[in-house]
Amino acid sequence: MVRDPLSGDDPPDLQSVLDALDDPDCRTIIQHLDEPMTASEVSEECEIPMSTTYRKLDLLTEASLLAEGTEIRSDGHHATRYRVDFEQVEIGLTEEGSLDVSVGRPARSADERLASLWGEVRKET
Repeated sequence: MVRDPLSGDDPPDLQSVLDALDDPDCRTIIQHLDEPMTASEVSEECEIPMSTTYRKLDLLTEASLLAEGTEIRSDGHHATRYRVDFEQVEIGLTEEGSLDVSVGRPARSADERLASLWGEVRKET
């Protein structure tokens, strides 16, 4: 089943957010993603080996801290670009005494929502 990226996002898993933010390579990637980049651009910019870069990008994406977008190219070789997808992360204590995480996200334009939808469709095909 394809998740509808236009609907409200499910809250990320607390442990996946903590794991991503605790990782020095993930923090480096977040610091260098001023604009959307491909995995190879991230690897080069952050001076992280390509195999490690893919693992860290997956970790950050699973934690809902990065978003993937698809750059449509006329030659048919589309590129995945990653961008930071949060403005703040808040960890709080619930009434039951457990920890809860919320991620504040920037407003998305119609183009970004369409690119996100295309990326989800592409994953399923």
